[in-house]
Amino acid sequence: MQKLSKIKPIIIVAGEPYSVFLEILFKSLKSKSVKKNKYPIILISSLKLVLSQMAKLRFKYKVETIQKDEVGRAYLKKNILYVIDVEFKYKKIFDKISSKSKNYIEKSFKIGINLMKEKKGLVLINGPVSKVNFLDKKYPGVTEYISDKVGKKGKEVMLIYNKALAVTPITTHMPLNKIFKKISIKQIVTKVTEVDKFYKNFLNKNAKIGITGLNPHCESSNKVKEEEKIITPAIKKLKKKGIKISGPFPADTIFLKKNRTNLDVIVGMYHDQVLSPIKTLFEFCAINITLGLPFIRITPDHGPNNMMLGKNKSDPSSLIEAIKFIKNLRGN
Repeated sequence: MQKLSKIKPIIIVAGEPYSVFLEILFKSLKSKSVKKNKYPIILISSLKLVLSQMAKLRFKYKVETIQKDEVGRAYLKKNILYVIDVEFKYKKIFDKISSKSKNYIEKSFKIGINLMKEKKGLVLINGPVSKVNFLDKKYPGVTEYISDKVGKKGKEVMLIYNKALAVTPITTHMPLNKIFKKISIKQIVTKVTEVDKFYKNFLNKNAKIGITGLNPHCESSNKVKEEEKIITPAIKKLKKKGIKISGPFPADTIFLKKNRTNLDVIVGMYHDQVLSPIKTLFEFCAINITLGLPFIRITPDHGPNNMMLGKNKSDPSSLIEAIKFIKNLRGN
């Protein structure tokens, strides 16, 4: 007989209904490493769509419904996909992404965020959304959307994590011509401190952190040299707090093997400065962790990829890595 579990579940918000996320989830549930996962999984999604896509893609897995007010009270079994059903009216099982799914996605996130705020979930994982149709220019990304919903607007920290190396951008979803105005000593100190705290509290590790400059080769002919006026003073403040940090290093050489192997985390000034190299190095074997929230939020490192919807060819590696990572968190 299968053991009943009272362990806090992983809460998953499916996100965009016409993304490849459900296919990726089905594949992940069948993987050996996820089968060994000791945490029950609760998916917030349309039950009808889950069952329809599962049948169409020829996956078989035990699915049961659960009410949101049962979470935290009910004994949950392993190796069952529990679904909190959110109504979504649709005509096609696989279709193009449109704004019609906006209310459905918003309801799903609201349920997931509330469960996490009530401390009924272990970790929040969310599938991708269409920024154009869902966020509607109000938020640059889902990270910022969730931060605002939990009263932590502007305090979120993006950590793209792989065991061998992680990266954090000081600015996230922002046009290049606005970056230099948004970088400050306070922002660097706050975000690096959050990363250091995460490594110590959850990974039991005193992270070695390297930080890049903003300008090519850490040089600038402008009167304001960000490396001298902002980044170096921030490093000094962080060192006084006992954080193992060094730099600023030129961004074009810090990712060379002889340099990156001495570091746990590389902090960059903007999104593509550090995300492009880490995705090149680890592809789908890196996960996006949001720090600075009242709970840990993880998202697989892929978009909706509507063009691949229904083709059963999507790579589940990033979601598998996300679920595997959870068991490595200290205290779990």
